[in-house]
Amino acid sequence: MNVLVTGGAGYIGSHAAKVLSRSGFQPVTLDNLSLGHDWAVQWGPLEKGDVGDCDFVRGVIRKHEIQAVIHFAAYAYVGESVSNPRKYFQNNLVCTLNLLNAMLDCGVKAIVFSSTCATYGAPVQVPIAESHPQHPINPYGEAKYFVERVLHWYGAAYGLRWAALRYFNAAGADPDGAIGEDHDPETHLIPLVIWAAQGRRSHVDIYGTDYPTPDGTAIRDYIHVLDLAEAHTRALQHLLDGKGNLALNLGTGAGHSVREVIAAVERVGKRKVPAKETARRPGDPPALVADARQANVVLGWKPRYMELDRIVEDAWRWHAKH
Repeated sequence: MNVLVTGGAGYIGSHAAKVLSRSGFQPVTLDNLSLGHDWAVQWGPLEKGDVGDCDFVRGVIRKHEIQAVIHFAAYAYVGESVSNPRKYFQNNLVCTLNLLNAMLDCGVKAIVFSSTCATYGAPVQVPIAESHPQHPINPYGEAKYFVERVLHWYGAAYGLRWAALRYFNAAGADPDGAIGEDHDPETHLIPLVIWAAQGRRSHVDIYGTDYPTPDGTAIRDYIHVLDLAEAHTRALQHLLDGKGNLALNLGTGAGHSVREVIAAVERVGKRKVPAKETARRPGDPPALVADARQANVVLGWKPRYMELDRIVEDAWRWHAKH
């Protein structure tokens, strides 16, 4: 079965393509390479173009006889979404609507959507379950939330089968070393800490040391990118088996503070991490941790790479070579 992977040249999309291929699917990557990399497309063909171009997308679907879609293509910098919401609503919302319409035009009625915990906004309870109210506090989360509502109504009206996967902090890299994280600019904590340890940057900033957490720094739920890829593949199979639409959290259920991440990098790399303490960033909650038990109940999925040191080890090897 041919599966269209939008944003498949990016960090999570390329890992999903690998897992899809290993699971017997044929991934077809659609990416404009504005943020992705052609070297990351290793398990199927690459169609270079924009996901919001309906004519182009319809052509790709017909050319490759696409039967389902996994949609990763999106901008994902929260701060940028606040300063430039026009960019985010155009790309993450309008282009997704164009993709969905092109799918329906071609009779493709199964999609796994890359959503986010940002749809919940500021948490009122932690860990965060799927029943938690969704009140996004930035345009990035707002656009993702709106797409989830579109999926609901497209399902009701057109029979679209969908899965929205709300994940927390993607981290790590392919243990085989074939692909990994390569963002410009890089904003994720683990690679920034690794770069500081490897001398590729002068230091890592610790934003806030007075949070109501055990060590005063913010806590996040870090999930290995291969575990995310596996969940997307299982969700796709769930839809193809004719089972119901779903919205699920993806995380480990375990939170780690900024200081704990720094300590893990120091253990793995056997090097000191230069760090500077600075003020909190506006809008950063003290803790974001997933209640992802439903993913195990519905998909039989649970993370394999639970240990923070293992996630850091895979990331360290990737960044040391690239």
